[in-house]
Amino acid sequence: MAELSTIARPYAEALFASVRTEGTLEQWSALLSEMAQVAGHPEVSEVLTTPGITNQQRYELFTGLMKTPLTDKARNFLELLIDNGRLTVVPNIYEEFEALKHQLEGSELAQITSAFELSPEQLNKLVSALEKKFGLKLIPEVTVDAALIGGVRVMVGDQVLDTSVQAQLARMRDTLAA
Repeated sequence: MAELSTIARPYAEALFASVRTEGTLEQWSALLSEMAQVAGHPEVSEVLTTPGITNQQRYELFTGLMKTPLTDKARNFLELLIDNGRLTVVPNIYEEFEALKHQLEGSELAQITSAFELSPEQLNKLVSALEKKFGLKLIPEVTVDAALIGGVRVMVGDQVLDTSVQAQLARMRDTLAA
């Protein structure tokens, strides 16, 4: 959702700028990931958005579900989100934060969907070829979707490379229908 990204981006950018100078990007990445999992859980989200509970109760509920102990900075960040009614946007803040981290590292997330399970050797070969094509260090996230019939679909940022049989059949169908 574009509007959630628009809301999340300033929080992610401010947090990123703050922790980047401290050298704690990896710790914050892990913490935001955990926070996103907690905030993204449907039952937790429902309770957190209930009008009858106070911000203090929201804070206590949220921190009670966290496994990682919060630093002072993390507590302040969480309180800021609660005070501004932005706790449900934490998963989007995490995504924006990760995008900034990857940009700094010169890397990008590659969402690879394959028709079949890829062996480590096949994945390494594919990622190596994709890194040359995109000119970035890629971090693969692989899923399997048998509906592709064969081949792979790769998303890197807003770019899509679809070599699946499903896509080839769709192109043929469109050509024949024209």
